[in-house]
Amino acid sequence: MFKTLRSVIRFRKFETDPVARRLARCASVEDLRTLAERRLPKGVFGYIDGAAEDERTGVRNCDAYHRLEFRPRVLRDVTDVDPSTTLLGHPIKMPLVLAPTGFSRIADSQGELAVARAADRADITYSLSTLGTRSIEEVAAVNSGAKWFQVYVWKDRGLVQELIERAREAGFETLLITVDVPVLGRRERDVRFGFTLPPKLGLDTIIDGVRNPGWTWDFLRGGPIIFSSAVRKDVDSDAGGVDAMGLAEYVNKQFDPRLVWKDIDWLRSIWDGPIVLKGIQTLEDAVLSADMGVDGIVLSNHGGRQLDDAPPTLELVKPVADEVGHRLDVMCDGGIRRGSDIAKAIALGAKACLAGRAYFYALGAGGEQGVDLVLKWFDEGFRRSMALLGAKKVSEITPEMVRWRRS
Repeated sequence: MFKTLRSVIRFRKFETDPVARRLARCASVEDLRTLAERRLPKGVFGYIDGAAEDERTGVRNCDAYHRLEFRPRVLRDVTDVDPSTTLLGHPIKMPLVLAPTGFSRIADSQGELAVARAADRADITYSLSTLGTRSIEEVAAVNSGAKWFQVYVWKDRGLVQELIERAREAGFETLLITVDVPVLGRRERDVRFGFTLPPKLGLDTIIDGVRNPGWTWDFLRGGPIIFSSAVRKDVDSDAGGVDAMGLAEYVNKQFDPRLVWKDIDWLRSIWDGPIVLKGIQTLEDAVLSADMGVDGIVLSNHGGRQLDDAPPTLELVKPVADEVGHRLDVMCDGGIRRGSDIAKAIALGAKACLAGRAYFYALGAGGEQGVDLVLKWFDEGFRRSMALLGAKKVSEITPEMVRWRRS
């Protein structure tokens, strides 16, 4: 009997790292989302997870990937699958870019630095948000790989120019211009939870903090939150940015509803690298983008966080790629949760995908280790999907390999 038991039973090695133990129980981004929801205060998780108004667009972004099914080809030699491709004229390890997310330190005290380090190890392009809680220079110090800088074209054009110059000096290679925020969308989940940036203390928030001691301790010992890329460097010589207490008022004043297409010409005059417009949601604006001579566009509805009932981005990929894919690189974001999702977007004509919430959940669930894990899943999942589709190279992932379900 003991010989039989020895032949079929192996004992797991005890994991001393509590973060690794938590993450070991996760098998998908949805698991990381569940873990993040359990670890983070309600308002914090709602900020990461929520979308605008009734959140229909946020849900439909994900549902679109569920409605697109594969048509795999078999009996093809997929011994050596190669997920590498080119984007904006540069070789990349796989067709994935980490999307910019603001206020990342709300999930983990390391914030953007944790994500940038993980991206550097995984050789995945990282995008820093203008509303990041770590500066352009801090991120550049921990990431020597490909980096994009996301820009809001604010009313203070002098500030925008200064940020762009700082990004150039720090080695950021691409400007990612967000064009779908003339005003902020209404995020009603934040209203229901009473969540603001910065958080306002009340009995409910204090109780929430007590219920989530791990997050609370990490947040409190993380030091003052400074938005180093939100103001000119000479505004606050000590902090080098605006603190969380002044962020909401400052940012609301800076969003510029007067932003128009001719502003792209001004950006081109002060930046000689690639320019990508993020927030394109119609074929007409995709054509105008190509006419403006930008290098790429991201089909994006801001993760459903701006205009509810905007179109799911995956549905836009094929018509836009067919129309302007020969003139610029078409990318998409919103709803990317698996490597197979990337394969679906590529099949429809996208050159690459951007993912934000997936790594934001991972950051909340397990900090930097969580981000490492989700990037590993994306890499493995995309390679596996290629092999199961019968595609040895990214160029072999063709429109014939997918179809929309009828119901």
